[in-house]
This record gives sequence, C-alpha cells and structure tokens, in this order.
Amino acid sequence: MAKQFKPETLCVQAGWTPKKGEPRVLPIYQSTTFKYDTSEQMARLFDLEESGYFYTRLQNPTNDAVAAKIAALEGGVAAMLTSSGQAANFYAIFNICQAGDHFVCSSAIYGGTFNLFGVTMKKLGIDVTFVSPDASEEEISAAFQPNTKALFGETISNPSLEVLDIEKFARIAHSNGVPLIVDNTFPTPINCRPFEWGADIVVHSTTKYMDGHATSVGGCIVDSGNFDWDAHAEKFPGLCTPDESYHGLTYTKAFGKGAYITKATAQLMRDLGSIQSPQNSFLLNLGLETLHLRMPQHCRNAQKVAEFLSKNEKVAWVNYCGLPDNKYYALAQKYMPNGSCGVISFGLKGGRDVSIKFMDSLEFIAIVTHVADARSCVLHPASHTHRQLSDEQLMEAGVRPDLIRLSVGIENADDIIADIEQALNA
Repeated sequence: MAKQFKPETLCVQAGWTPKKGEPRVLPIYQSTTFKYDTSEQMARLFDLEESGYFYTRLQNPTNDAVAAKIAALEGGVAAMLTSSGQAANFYAIFNICQAGDHFVCSSAIYGGTFNLFGVTMKKLGIDVTFVSPDASEEEISAAFQPNTKALFGETISNPSLEVLDIEKFARIAHSNGVPLIVDNTFPTPINCRPFEWGADIVVHSTTKYMDGHATSVGGCIVDSGNFDWDAHAEKFPGLCTPDESYHGLTYTKAFGKGAYITKATAQLMRDLGSIQSPQNSFLLNLGLETLHLRMPQHCRNAQKVAEFLSKNEKVAWVNYCGLPDNKYYALAQKYMPNGSCGVISFGLKGGRDVSIKFMDSLEFIAIVTHVADARSCVLHPASHTHRQLSDEQLMEAGVRPDLIRLSVGIENADDIIADIEQALNA
C-alpha cells in the first residue's frame, strides 16, 4: 500500500484493510490473549516460526494496524508502537546498544530525552557524547569511538526549535558504519520524511501531532529497512549473531529487512513491556486520519502568529524557522518546504516577570505542559519544566530564562493573535 498512495490517502486508508463482512473502522482488540486449537500452533508462534497473536504485550491487531499506517506514512518497512515517546527513544537505542557501548547525540533535543540518554542510560552502562547539531562534520565525527553504535537527532528540536541537517548527519553516521536515528515528532511525515534524506530509523512521540487531541500518550519506532546490519556485523551482535532465547535464531538471517523491529518486539517488548494499549492505539488512529488536514493548518496559523510577534515592539525575539531571517530558514526550506510545525518560541522585553504576567493574562490559550495538539497552549520552561535550574544552567541547556514556548493550535488565526495581543497589552 505504501508505494502507490499519497500521504493524504495513507492517513485515511493504510494499516487496516477489512475483508468481506469485517468492520469498516479499525476495531479495538481489547483482549490480553488469543486462542489456538493445538499446542503445536502456539509453539510455532513462540519460536518465531510463524507470525500471529498470542499475548498483547508482544503484538495486538489494533496496535499492528496503526503501526503499519505510520510505517506507510514514513516510507518504512516495519514499525512498533510503544507506551510513550520516551519508551520509543529508549527502545530505539537499547535495541542496538548494550553495556559498554556508546552513541553520539545532538545536544538540541527534548529535555526528557537528554536526561534519559545522559543520566539514566549511563546507569545501564551505555555512554553518550552530545554534540552541537550545527558543528562541522569533522567536529561531530571526532565524537565517534570504536564502540559507537548510533547517531541520534531531532528533526526540529523541542523546545529550542533547531532544524537538523539530516543529510549531513546521515553522511557522518554512515561513514562511521552506524545508523542515523531521527525523532520526527514535530514535523510528522506530512511535512518531513527523514528516510528520503538518509535517516535509517525514525521515532515519534505519537502523543503530539499524530494523536493531535491530547488524549493518548504513545510512541512509535519505524525502520526504513535500509541499514545493512550484516555489513557491520561486528558492531551489532544482537542482530547478527544467534539469540539463545529463541533457539539460536539470527534476526538478520531470519527476518531480513524486518530484523530490527522484530528484535525490538520479540526481545525488548517481551522483557520490558512498554506497550501501547489497544484503546490508545484506536484513538491514535482517529488522529492520524486527519493529520494531513491539521498539519497545514497548524503551520499556516504559526506562520501568521510568528509574523505578528516579530513586528510587535513588546517582543524581544522570535524563533520560528518559517521566518526568512531565522537561522534555520534555509534548512527548513530544504527539508520541510510545505511547513515545519506549529511550535514557536519567543521572549518578551522585561524578561521572566513580564513573561509570567503575559501568560497569566491569556484567555483561551492555556498554560499546559504539552505541545502539538488542536488547542493553542503555552509554557514558560524557566518557571515550569526547568524551574530547578539557575539562569546560567538554563542558558547551558539552551533554554533562555525568558523563553516562552507557544504551541499554535488549529483555531482561527485571528482569534489566536487577538488573545496574544490582549495579553501583551495587559
């Protein structure tokens, strides 16, 4: 299905193809377990000799249909849903890294991911080196070590909104014999398809634009099927040597292009269990059906709001890659010519106190720790998510003390601007 249809059609049609007399709408398979007639049938599933359903922690038809839709949208060969975007990031790395291994990561990433990689995964014996995404190829390549297994970055970073040079990162990763993993949460595959620029694995927090309505926390990992694990077999023993927990089966030999996702499901999901519930997958699928309609509206509205803010004398600075004077405008035009996302960051003259007064004066734009759903919302990281940091530490983390993160929704743009204007005047 992925080959012949355009993204708009895939949003609506991919993943679930009912047969005669089956439900037209993807059903919720709200069952932990699935029945078989003979012991032999069940045994073949446990040995990975056949694919099928026996326990929802490993696979569920609702989840698989939604994963297949996201894989089709990204142009990948296989995908796996997880319980959150954080779980997707953890599994994506942990699937190819073990204690004693190392990976390289852009420093411009979501704070929760920075902590996961820089603190929690170090406790598991997996080391990381953070590099500036704007550094030269030589500088980033210098961070690689003999035990480096991956390179990671975000298409558009949250909340600093830096645009990743995907082709540059792919070149660096491949010249070092490792895959490039890209978090594509903010643009979604509607606005950017990292596989077309050389990325190998894509992760999403489906909680954001994909769900689109702030109803369901979730994540997804998509494999392009393009990285040749066997060509670098010594780096990836987990994929290229026998797995004793499955009678010595080797994933690359048994599953070809499906090796990475099969291992993530059969091994990591089996043991760690961060599944997305079928109910949440169902809600995610409803969101995906309108993703191609919502993303252009988010981008149109954000562009208008960013232009309004950039002309307002009470605003000190605006960061949105759709503005021609933005540092990342050229990269955004290259990778996301139809628009980036609906998230803007800006600062007000007068700093932190003025920012807080402004946010408290907003009427329908809500203060929430969320971005990327239908409703416009706002957050001041220095007083909320990063409030434990000093001003110096905030600057080190790439979060200015006056930074306001505004997630522009799909309401009427004039109404959004009017709410911002009255709050600025207050």
